Amino acid sequence: MSSADSTSEPVVIGIAGGSGSGKTTVLNRIVDAVGPRRITVLDHDSYYHDLGHLSPEERKGFNVDHPNALESELLVHHLGELISGNAIHKPVYDYSEHIRLPEVQLIEPRPVIIIEGILVLAVPQLRQKMDIKLFVDTADDIRLIRRIKRDLSERGRTIENIIDQYERSVRPMHIEFVEPSKHFADIIIPRGGHNRVAIEMVLARIAVAIK
Repeated sequence: MSSADSTSEPVVIGIAGGSGSGKTTVLNRIVDAVGPRRITVLDHDSYYHDLGHLSPEERKGFNVDHPNALESELLVHHLGELISGNAIHKPVYDYSEHIRLPEVQLIEPRPVIIIEGILVLAVPQLRQKMDIKLFVDTADDIRLIRRIKRDLSERGRTIENIIDQYERSVRPMHIEFVEPSKHFADIIIPRGGHNRVAIEMVLARIAVAIK
């Protein structure tokens, strides 16, 4: 067991927004400013359910953009452990095969905990533990272009598969779950990590919280 802070609980920040909205850029700006040794990051994507019991074709057709595709209960539990000062073992997910790998990642508690993912504000149990809730708001066409580039280069998908998934599940799930979760945000950040003023506001709020 290790302690994030001997006198106070860590500051918990949620960063949500549509796929390709620029959440990672916002996250990186915060990490760069606060310092990586003071921040623990939990990405919701690592908590996808293991689909190893399904055939490759069934995995391709699985709606990974629905909240039920994620084991949010485990993420809530892990967040609670970190807040209590305990290290956790975060799952490691293979996005190309839709399976959890045997290895896990040791995550230590630190003064700032950031939870990042498209649906983190749509999970009430996560919202309840957040001190600062952010929503990164970016135009649909820009998000789609970014998603295509990412999935081609990082997740081994074809352009046909990416477009099919976007039309079949990404866009409908964004409308049903992601976009409505924006109303729970304390701060909405248009233009993502390129919005210098919004980032500075967030950093000022963090600075006050971790004094």
